[in-house]
Amino acid sequence: MSSARIFKPAKDPTQSGLARTKQWMLEFDQTSAPETEPLMGWTSSSDMLQQVRLEFDTQEEAVAYATRAGIAYRVEEPQKALRKGLSYSDNFKFNRTAPWTH
Repeated sequence: MSSARIFKPAKDPTQSGLARTKQWMLEFDQTSAPETEPLMGWTSSSDMLQQVRLEFDTQEEAVAYATRAGIAYRVEEPQKALRKGLSYSDNFKFNRTAPWTH
């Protein structure tokens, strides 16, 4: 059986919301190298598990599923957010700690 990674997806950098960041994902690792189709140049793979992404509400549920199914897994802990979210109006506050320049 293939190995998998269990992780919590990061926030999409192009969006301000936190959609799809609350659930844990189980994603299978790649087992075969992708092949280039000679006529059209398309990339293909015979690895069908690469298309499977399972969602779980908690990390414990994902680990329990992988253990029950006999899947070797590794858990990647989510990283802390580096930047505090600011609104646009915070750029013009009178008590701003750093000067605002272009």
